[in-house]
Amino acid sequence: MTLRIAKKLKQIGEIIAERTVGKYMKEMGIKAQWIKHYMITTEDSDFSKKIRNIFDEQFNPERPNAFWCADITYIWTMDRFFYLANIMDLYSRKIIAWTLSKRWKFP
Repeated sequence: MTLRIAKKLKQIGEIIAERTVGKYMKEMGIKAQWIKHYMITTEDSDFSKKIRNIFDEQFNPERPNAFWCADITYIWTMDRFFYLANIMDLYSRKIIAWTLSKRWKFP
């Protein structure tokens, strides 16, 4: 924020350092306001016709690699979203694979 203010002041002919702008803002009690950008992170889909229920609500399999569970979530960083997809073996409850991507459509 201080850099943008310093640049604007330089454009109108004032000579001032970014650090000086920061000191003045602190003296006046002025703080930069962080604005979170809204991003749609989900896609609506009718899964009722496409996917059948093979779990039958039995989430404690009796052997490894009988059932895997997957999830996709997003992580907000200072400047953008990152998407995290993972696959978990329901028997051991361990993550067996994961990937991180800058875009929703994984390769």
